Formats: sequence, structure tokens, C-alpha cells
Amino acid sequence: MPKQTIEEIEIIPVAGYDSMLLNLSGAHTPTFSRILVIITDNVGREGIGEIPCSQSILDILDLMANPLRGEPVENYRSILRSLLDRYKRHDAGGRGLQTFDQRTTIHAVTAIEAALLDLRGKALGMPVCELLGRGKVRDSIPFLAYLFFVGDSQATEFDYPQEVAHPNRWQSARRSPAMDTNAIIEQAGLVAETYGFKDFKLKGGVFAPDKEIEAVISLSQTFPKARLTLDPNGCWDLSTALKAATQLKGKVSYLEDPCGAEGRFSSREIMAEFKQRSGIPTATNMVATDSRELAHAIKQSALDIPLADPHFWGMEGAVQVSSLCDQNGLSWGAHSNNHFDISLAMVSQVAAAAEGTITAIDTHWIWQEGQHLTLNPPQITDGAIQIGNTVGLGVEIDRSAVEQAHALYKRVGQSDRDDSLAMQGLIKNWEFDPKRPCMVR
Repeated sequence: MPKQTIEEIEIIPVAGYDSMLLNLSGAHTPTFSRILVIITDNVGREGIGEIPCSQSILDILDLMANPLRGEPVENYRSILRSLLDRYKRHDAGGRGLQTFDQRTTIHAVTAIEAALLDLRGKALGMPVCELLGRGKVRDSIPFLAYLFFVGDSQATEFDYPQEVAHPNRWQSARRSPAMDTNAIIEQAGLVAETYGFKDFKLKGGVFAPDKEIEAVISLSQTFPKARLTLDPNGCWDLSTALKAATQLKGKVSYLEDPCGAEGRFSSREIMAEFKQRSGIPTATNMVATDSRELAHAIKQSALDIPLADPHFWGMEGAVQVSSLCDQNGLSWGAHSNNHFDISLAMVSQVAAAAEGTITAIDTHWIWQEGQHLTLNPPQITDGAIQIGNTVGLGVEIDRSAVEQAHALYKRVGQSDRDDSLAMQGLIKNWEFDPKRPCMVR
């Protein structure tokens, strides 16, 4: 039997449509961009990966691709290690502010990793999760409902998509403005009805804390059995976060990045003090985003739930974080940005291999569903995705859909994300401030 080797590598930037989702960094623009890597082996099987898009990532992927042709797929671990070692200097500057990851190498390598794991799983007739860590730990992967305040896109000059009447009530409503508690409760009801979610996360950092706290309290009253969290992206100072904790204790299961660095004190030090004084568990995707940061966060008892997005940890790296969590009495979770169904499959396979206790996984998929790039996208039912008898990532590329998404990318002509652009359509001369909610100017 001939060895499975890398025959061809395709790097395809794609774009999809989005709602005017508000967050500390501004507002999502009408479209978002991603990169697909498709690797074809010597018998015609295709492995796929999806990652965030930037011009620097595209440039590095071009450098990485050519030398890989002809390499045995079974050597994927040494291939990935070699790429990380060769290009690690490009990530020396770190992650950047807020949720914008300025690193390039780890993203590019993750796209190749996913495609190679998909190929290997298909050749062996097994799911990717069996190739990660110590293999499959669970079949059912819980996801949470990611709720957002949504701006009035009609008040801007941007050409946001407008949903037409749809049999799925959520897909008919998700582009509409949602600027108060009632709208958030309506959102929650629709996504619970559609996907069976049992857990909810509200993206904060939009309005003054009291308004966001009011929405979470109302969610707790409407869904008394739900696990709830609020994510202000570290924009509250410690005193504000502690005041919020007195109102939210018993209503949230944890708070995600409730506060950040202050003066001479690091984000990890402030988070540790908040956790100790409030008694509320903490999660983060901002202050423990690589191994060194995570080690310091654990030593300082700053967090309970590292949100190890495989797109900026790598798939195997994210599973390694779960092992560290299990050894230190922490829970594992995963962060999300806008994505297509390939990323949803990647995160599901990683979560299936995650050791110990896991928290319901973040996903933006509910805001993008319907824009499928695969013939068989994963399905969220009763708040979970079932791994079952999947082979590889469990999805197959839809070439026609990819061509359309690539055409949209070329028409939009923007690869790097910038949430300040749309925000300036709502508030003239708006500028990002990491310590002020985006609508407070």
C-alpha cells in the first residue's frame, strides 16, 4: 500500500455575511473573512482547515506551502513542529489588544494541521479526535448561545444583509437591531427554540455596566436553569467588576474577562484579586493565550476556565491545555470569532478529545448558519454536536459554495478585521478605548 503523501495545497481566502454585532472594539462589518487550506493527497482525498484571515497569514501560508508537496501525511507532527520552529519569529510580538490576534504563524500552522489531521483521519477511517491527545473522551459536545447587542445597520452607510422571511424564526430575526434587555431575551428565546441551547453568554463591553447586568439578571429569571456568563472584554475596572459581582452572584456561573490591567498591576493580578474577593469563577481568552501566560495565570489563581480557541493554540495545543486544566482543577472551554462550518467541525473534534471537565463551547455559528462551505455541516441539536462515527473532521468541502465565498472575498477586498469602521457609522469619529464600552462616548 503506497504511502499517503501531500499532492496539492490550496490557500483560499473566503468571505461571508454578518450582523452588526457590537462589542468593546466596535461593530462587526457587513462581511467577515476567513482562510481555507485544502490539502489533496496522492489518492485524491481532500483535507480541510479554516482559520482567521489577514494578509500576513496569507503571505506566510504561501511560504509554507510549496516545500510540503510530496511529504508523507503520516509525518504531520514533525511537519507541524518544523513549520512552527522555522516561522516562530513572526509571532514574537504577541497577541495584540482585545480579541484581535496579531500572530500569524500559529494560525497558518493550525490551518495546515487541521487539513493534515482530516486527511489522516480519512485514510485511517477514524475521527480527528482520536488523533489528538489521548483520543476521544466524549461524543456529545455542549455549545452555548452567544448573544449580542446588535446595532441598527440601517443608520449607517454600510450595506449589511437583510434577512428575508425564513421558516427558521431565528434566521429571520438575527440581522435586526437588538439594543435593550427585551431584545436580548427575544434573541435567547429564538436560539433556544432553534438549537436547544441550555447555556447563554452575553457579549458585554457595549453599554454602561448596569444595562448589561440588567440583561443578564433578566436572562436568569427567564431561563432559571441556564448557565449564564457575561463578557465585557476586560473593560471594567476592579471596583466596577466587584460591584457587578454583588448583583450577579448566584445568577452567573462565571464571568469572562470582567476586568483587566490597572496601573502597575497586570490583567492576571487584577483578575486574581477579583476572583478572590468576589467568589465568582472567571474565564478568559485575553490573559492566558499562550503557554507562558497560562502558566502565570494558574500560579496566580487568576482563572477557572481558560478558553483555548484551537485557532490560536493549534488543535493539539488546545487539547494539551485541557490536560493542564484537568491536572490543576480547572475547566476547559473554547473562544470563538466569526467562522464557517469547517471551524465548527474543528472545534467539535478538539472538544471531543479535551480531557477533564469542559464548559459549553462558544460559537458564532448561529450568526452565520446558512452560509455553508461543506456538503454536510455539523448540526447543533439540543445544545450539542454529536461526534458519532465521523471520519476525519466529518465534513466534505462544497466546491461551488467555496467559489462563491471566494468571489465575495474578492469583491469586498478586505482581509484584516477592523470593527472601528462600522462603529464610526453610528458615532462620528468613534475611536477604540479599552476602558470604555463602545456605546459610551
